[in-house]
Amino acid sequence: MKAIYACLLAAAGVMSAGAVQADEALAKSKNCLSCHAVDKKVVGPAYKDVAKKYTAKDEAMLAEKVIKGGKGVWGPVPMPPNPSVTPDEANKLVKWILSQK
Repeated sequence: MKAIYACLLAAAGVMSAGAVQADEALAKSKNCLSCHAVDKKVVGPAYKDVAKKYTAKDEAMLAEKVIKGGKGVWGPVPMPPNPSVTPDEANKLVKWILSQK
C-alpha cells in the first residue's frame, strides 16, 4: 500500500513539474522573459515580486494586463500590450507567475 501511495505522489510531482516547465516555455515563447525574470527585476518586476503582491483573486485583472499592457504600478516603464497572447494563455501565464512565491 505504501508503494502505491509513493507512486501516486511521484506521478503528481512529475505532472506538476511538467506544467511548470510548460508555462515557463509559454512565457519564453511569448517574449515575457525579455523583460521579466523569476527572481530579479529586469525591465519589469521579478515574477516573485508580482506573486507577493497579488493573489488568485487578481488573476482576471492580471490576465487582462498581460494582453492589453499596463503602466504605473511598478514604475514609469509601461508594459506593452501583447495581443498575440490568447485569454487562455494569459490565464496560464498568470497562474504560473502567481505560483512563483
